[in-house]
Amino acid sequence: MKRMLINATQPEELRVALVDGQKLYDFDIEHPSQEQKKSNIYKGIITRIEPSLEAAFVNYGVDKHGFLPLKEVSPSAVNSDDPNLSRAAIKEQLKEGQEVIVQIEKEERGNKGAALTTYISLAGTYLVLMPNNPRAGGISRRIESETRNELRDAMAGLEVPEDMGLIVRTAGCGKSTEELQWDLNYLLQLWEAIDRSSKEQSNPFLIFQESNVIIRALRDHLRADIDEILIDKESSFKLVYNFLKQVMPHYLSKAKLYNDAVPLFNRYQIESQIETAYSREVPLPSGGELVIDHTEALTSVDINSARSTKGSDIEETALNTNLEAADEIARQLRLRDLGGLFVIDFIDMLANKNQRAVENRLRDALKIDRARVQTSRISRFGLLEMSRQRLRPSLGDTTQLTCPRCNGQGEIRNVESVALSVLRILEEEAMKNGTEKVIAHLPIECATFLLNEKRPSIDQIESRLKVRIIVLPSKHLETPAYDIERIKNKDDDGSEESASYTQIKAEDTALPEFARQTAPKVEQAVIKEFLPDAPAPVQNKKTSAGLINRFWTKLIGSSAETAEVSTKTTEKSDKTVKPQGEKQQNNRRNPNNRRNLNNRNRNRNPNNRDRNNSQKNKPANGNTTTQNSTPEKKSKEPSVKSPEANTETGEPKPRNQNRKPNRRGYNRKPRAAKPGSEESNVSNKPTPAKDDNTTVKQQESKEAQPNFNKNPEAQSYAANYQKNISAAKSSSEPAPAAAADKHAAKTED
Repeated sequence: MKRMLINATQPEELRVALVDGQKLYDFDIEHPSQEQKKSNIYKGIITRIEPSLEAAFVNYGVDKHGFLPLKEVSPSAVNSDDPNLSRAAIKEQLKEGQEVIVQIEKEERGNKGAALTTYISLAGTYLVLMPNNPRAGGISRRIESETRNELRDAMAGLEVPEDMGLIVRTAGCGKSTEELQWDLNYLLQLWEAIDRSSKEQSNPFLIFQESNVIIRALRDHLRADIDEILIDKESSFKLVYNFLKQVMPHYLSKAKLYNDAVPLFNRYQIESQIETAYSREVPLPSGGELVIDHTEALTSVDINSARSTKGSDIEETALNTNLEAADEIARQLRLRDLGGLFVIDFIDMLANKNQRAVENRLRDALKIDRARVQTSRISRFGLLEMSRQRLRPSLGDTTQLTCPRCNGQGEIRNVESVALSVLRILEEEAMKNGTEKVIAHLPIECATFLLNEKRPSIDQIESRLKVRIIVLPSKHLETPAYDIERIKNKDDDGSEESASYTQIKAEDTALPEFARQTAPKVEQAVIKEFLPDAPAPVQNKKTSAGLINRFWTKLIGSSAETAEVSTKTTEKSDKTVKPQGEKQQNNRRNPNNRRNLNNRNRNRNPNNRDRNNSQKNKPANGNTTTQNSTPEKKSKEPSVKSPEANTETGEPKPRNQNRKPNRRGYNRKPRAAKPGSEESNVSNKPTPAKDDNTTVKQQESKEAQPNFNKNPEAQSYAANYQKNISAAKSSSEPAPAAAADKHAAKTED
């Protein structure tokens, strides 16, 4: 179960943790005195334009001026309506003292000032509005392709001003047009308030301040997969409740006030996991460890196997440790919110498939990260390079300070090294002209080393250079700190010299620079925590079909269509004879009907039937004389072969006399004999009873007869066909008994 835990019991820190069971996977912290400045909107004044940097410096109301690149200056900032205004034209129109509305894109870091932009972006619950960038817009890259088409249809119904751009956030996935329009209206109202407030004052000031960490966490992280929101302070609970009631009413039931005596973070055992985000070394489950070091250019991550023995050989041990390290690295990047360049030194692996497995594992672990991440492949040196977007100040920048003893290096020189370095400096200062004496204020350890182990060296310098050297130990100094003072001859006033112990410097009672003496001045924004007028609409969510259901629907259609088809099939199966003109059901999958269907299709065309009959009745000598067989008629209408003459009587032979009655397909009855003839006596013999299947086949064969009503050529053919049949019947006479017996025998067979 996923939960959002909000700890606000201490007013100096607001902490928000996202946990899955008891596993911490995201963390954010904020101090009220050091609120985030990123995305804040200021009114500033251009103080200097630097052509060599292609940038301008802007005073926006803080000590350090902001850095505004010319590429981040929108045409509307220079009062131009042309969205395609070139950078050179913008540079010409910018002037010192010009007022601009800027937004902080990157906060101050070290000696660097904040990076500014005039392309304002206002983040809502589902959308991001770009009020002065009409060319911007689209859908979040994290949304899948199937949902993107639905969102495009929903965005088509939005009323977006022509001079503005719009981006759909990941939270907007599956939202209706009404919900998106509600969020757009809220952002438009916010921009109108910002634009109106910017004209009220001329001095630089803060116009709009980004929401605090609690509101940002609800807006950016609250999704349907989070089951609970636990808050351990009543005032913060009211803030969460009011925000959800106005913006996300469908999540209102998830907010709960935590009143247990056990601290909230201790209940879910995440305090120890938070502490790992402050340490340099992070342990791995198998016994290995991560070592994370920060430099000015990049962050290095080293993986050590340490006590890890999980594997049958060294290759398998390296693979298992690297796979665990990939998951933990992705987690630590989110907890510490580190940004910039990273170099990861994995344990060497010989097999290429193992390297690919580690790369894929790292990419899969980074998929849930909100920041933009780019990774490379493991090089031949075993290094992997990657970059991560800096969303906000890192955990170290927010809560950690530079060590005053090592100045952030992490290491200091030992006592001997510092003492020898001081001895060389004393000799250098003593060699300068006019030097009367040199005084060295040293830590106790360094002074003890010089006065005992290096006393002969000090005596040699004094005798050789005629300069007095005084070493004063100070308990207020720590290695490697020291202070050396040179006294010239003209500075000596001739008065009696005081004792050396009285020359020891007193302790500096002033607080160091890194200690906070007084709370810094907090900026007050004109617009803060701007909420929409109307609550968000609540839509009845449709249950989304699963992957198998979606695949099955694409394969055979929706369930409604399937039910309709099954109903029609049942109705057709109840009827033995189908109505004329009704569409035939495809029974090709039924093995019992496959042969009959093929026969019907083969005999459906009358030309095929006649051609088959003619081939059977064709004489052996190759005589193919037929009635109406002129070339003109053959080219214009289908050929109809006349019945061949009877060799015994000279009369035309009946058309179907030589046709086998057991021929599959379209069965035709023999011609009727005249009453009283021997043929009629033979033909009146009782015939074998036909089963129901034969009757059904005849019914289907009748239905399979072609319809000649719609085709003119078919109508002409049908007329000739009936004419030939009539001529054959009128010219026929009773056949001999032998011929009749033979024909009857064939019929009975």
